[in-house]
Amino acid sequence: MAVCYDRLFHRMIDKRMTNAQLMSMAGFSPNIITRLKRNEYISLESIEKICVALNCTTDEILEFVSNDNGVQENE
Repeated sequence: MAVCYDRLFHRMIDKRMTNAQLMSMAGFSPNIITRLKRNEYISLESIEKICVALNCTTDEILEFVSNDNGVQENE
């Protein structure tokens, strides 16, 4: 299983929010944005900060996808 953060970026587009604004609101470094864009691991603490900043739940900003065939499993 892998994590995909496309939902987060769609949410940011809907809110017309920049990466810099999210970093400021959630209080994390540019490194986290880079990791999100690459669908890499980020800590649960960072995910929590994003959810608090955007007033949302985890299923609104991330989804788990299969490593095998790329089929999304959380839809």
